[in-house]
Amino acid sequence: MSFELYYWDGLQGRGEFVRLALEEARADYVEVARGDEALGLGTASMLAVLGSRSEACPPFAPPFLRDGELLISQTANILFYLGPKLGLAPADEGLRYVANGLQLTIADAVTEVHDTHHPLASGLYYEDQKDAARLRAHDFIDHRLPKFMRYFERVLQQNPAGDAYLIGATLTYVDLSMFQLIDGLHYAFPKATRRFGEHYPCLAALHDAVAARPNIAAYLASERRLAYNESGIFRHYPELDKAAR
Repeated sequence: MSFELYYWDGLQGRGEFVRLALEEARADYVEVARGDEALGLGTASMLAVLGSRSEACPPFAPPFLRDGELLISQTANILFYLGPKLGLAPADEGLRYVANGLQLTIADAVTEVHDTHHPLASGLYYEDQKDAARLRAHDFIDHRLPKFMRYFERVLQQNPAGDAYLIGATLTYVDLSMFQLIDGLHYAFPKATRRFGEHYPCLAALHDAVAARPNIAAYLASERRLAYNESGIFRHYPELDKAAR
């Protein structure tokens, strides 16, 4: 039976972190919102689950994943579930909680990226908060971005199994998510990340190694990989970007 992934059509968003794990493992999955309504798929089907009165605990928002009778929400929680099933989690049970902690920290960084272009209210258009966004984005570039990246660089350097992966000696879903975070930052803030490899060589090497993995490379070159756009989390507004200190 296929996994069913529910996320907004036309957006990478938080759903992309789940897609990368499914693609790396060549898992059988269906993008429900991107499917044919004649087959019972499409955005209306996703909204029906969100508003369901029959689900014991319906999800608050996408992404969410259905595996048989099980419905799982929240990106980090989905990956915590999928990791062992897809061979993308540490074998040691204790380290799985460490991996989850790293994934939650990535989620914190993603939220701060989103808030660079929507610092006042998610319900307002970007154009209604441009001045505040400029202040927030420049503070993010100067302070928060290096704080997050220095931390993740140190995690790589201090991995007892070597600096090729964030945890353990083999690829996990956390490495795939780190690739997506770095890749999105390059799109959103090309000036700020121009010297990324100089400042964070281990992270840059991880990003490139993930991109070169056969299954990921095939996915990135396919139509399944949606393009970045100014409706997602990672948005490129030139006025928000600047060279890092």
